[in-house]
Amino acid sequence: MGRLLCLLLLLLPLCSSARDIPPRARRAYERALKAEARHDWPVAEEQIVKAIKLFPAYTDAYFTYGRWLMDRHLYSAAAKLYLDAERRLQNGATMVRVPLARALIFSGNETEALKRIPLDGDSTWTALRKQAFFIREARQHPDFSCIAKPVAPPWRINTKDAELFPSIAADGHTLYFTRRMNGQDEDFFYAKPDSCDGWFAGINMGSPPNSLQQEAAQFVSADGHYLFFMRCDNRTLSGWDQGGCDLYMAYRADSVWSVPQSFGGTINTPGYEGMPCLSGDNRELFFVSDRAGGYGGLDIWSSRFDHGLWQLPRNLGPQINTAGDETAPFLYADDHTLFFASNGRVGMGGSDLYTSHRINDSTWSPPVNLGMPFNTPFDEASLSLNARGDTAYFSSDRDSLAGNFDIYQCALPKQFKPEEVMYLKGLVYDSIGRSSLNYASIFIGNETSHKDLYQVRSNRGDGSYTIALPVGHTYHFLIDRIGYQMHNDTLRIEDSLAGHTCTHSFSLLPFDYQKPTKDSMVASIHFARNRVTLTDSAIQEIDSALRPWKGKVGVLILVNGYTDNTGTPLLNEQLSNQRARLVSDQIKALGFDAAAIQSQGWGEANPIADNDTEEHQNLNRRVEITVRE
Repeated sequence: MGRLLCLLLLLLPLCSSARDIPPRARRAYERALKAEARHDWPVAEEQIVKAIKLFPAYTDAYFTYGRWLMDRHLYSAAAKLYLDAERRLQNGATMVRVPLARALIFSGNETEALKRIPLDGDSTWTALRKQAFFIREARQHPDFSCIAKPVAPPWRINTKDAELFPSIAADGHTLYFTRRMNGQDEDFFYAKPDSCDGWFAGINMGSPPNSLQQEAAQFVSADGHYLFFMRCDNRTLSGWDQGGCDLYMAYRADSVWSVPQSFGGTINTPGYEGMPCLSGDNRELFFVSDRAGGYGGLDIWSSRFDHGLWQLPRNLGPQINTAGDETAPFLYADDHTLFFASNGRVGMGGSDLYTSHRINDSTWSPPVNLGMPFNTPFDEASLSLNARGDTAYFSSDRDSLAGNFDIYQCALPKQFKPEEVMYLKGLVYDSIGRSSLNYASIFIGNETSHKDLYQVRSNRGDGSYTIALPVGHTYHFLIDRIGYQMHNDTLRIEDSLAGHTCTHSFSLLPFDYQKPTKDSMVASIHFARNRVTLTDSAIQEIDSALRPWKGKVGVLILVNGYTDNTGTPLLNEQLSNQRARLVSDQIKALGFDAAAIQSQGWGEANPIADNDTEEHQNLNRRVEITVRE
């Protein structure tokens, strides 16, 4: 808004030349600019008002003061100032008509603004007219079921600094948010609930994940093990993070976050990537980017984690994205309800909050403006819901200077509520030894078709899992883990469980309880850290190991890739899949039928040595070739 007024000032003809301005008025104006530069607003306002009184036709002073008032959300004062300028400046009615109309709209005088907006005006006037009608309609039909108020008690969370991107953990016991300290340094904070339906003071999350760079827009997965976020001001020479903002990921098995890792070139580009959000099964990533192929400004994109790899991102399309900026996506746990911010649509002004519903894999319903009191003439930057989906937490600068956001909460009106879900959690464990089993795949599908709806992994540390499931349905579960028999289960999620957390664990039988088959591990190919290439000796080892089975009928070749436990599980799964496929391709090149080869990456599951030394980690970074007859 301020930049638009500055541009307008540069383009408009001045009604007074520099030689017409009395020296005392010019000196007062210069003192006002210097005071504003050092953020001394009282002195700046005093001096610029003095300059206008000394020279009532001081065009620069009027527009500069108007910009300051708009930036400080003093819209009524700005409208009064522009009305004065309209009377006092030569051609004032023409010069100030756009900023005056905007100030009138934002100050609640839409009717007066509409009187000044020409019916046959250009696109600027058309947009202002639509906005005036939209705001007038919204003011006439506010939703009183939601009373937007700062999180309680506000002084523990909201400070003189900006607080943005609020999100509530699935168990409701942690509020995460980003704080922009001193107007520039962004870090992650968290707060715990007190006994009075409020929150204790925010606590810096420390390092890692925070660093000397800018970390913002955190998203913690429902199971609490993954942290996705954007890091800005990157200054490396790699191919994707040459400045700007990129997406990063950290992991924790218990209470300590790992050193964050970049998503790499599949997701990050030399442009802007930020504000990530993860689906409930940790397999779909939504984020914001200005990469090529968008619709202008910042767009919302998505990528799925399939076959051990993050797939190339897809733009959500023109139904969601506009020529403006679409930011801060939040997908509720029902996997269908999306909330986001946009300044590219007719709304209340600035950036507004919207919601849309997923129709199918690539189609979304037309976005709906959340209206008052969520949206105001100020900027609303991000929104998330609690686990039950009935309370929204969002950031807005409505009570402060432009860009100085605070966190608010509000009951979500009925018409915006998503499908109700419950959180299912539990353990995957060995049914004989009772030990927990990490890295087990849990596929969840429709009871009748068994079509996969979700997929989660049991946690690295304790074999636990967490998944949000819409209530009122019966689900089929298939659990798969290397070294164990597949397990099938069925569970009915009743409507009465909405908003609750329930426990359901899975026990797996070891493979040796199955009718014996003759498995022979014939080779174990080892890899250097972070390498996905086969050495000449490895190729010779594969050829030598499989030579006795060339031409045999009924032979099945199992290729299983594993990593050590450094890095994050998602990236390790991707790395193990890449290595297993590399070995499989080499086996195909030796003349074996592709249908007789099964390739799978298991990440850090099934270690053959403790990961306590580099030597042991080297042993675990391997691809095993097993022949089944």
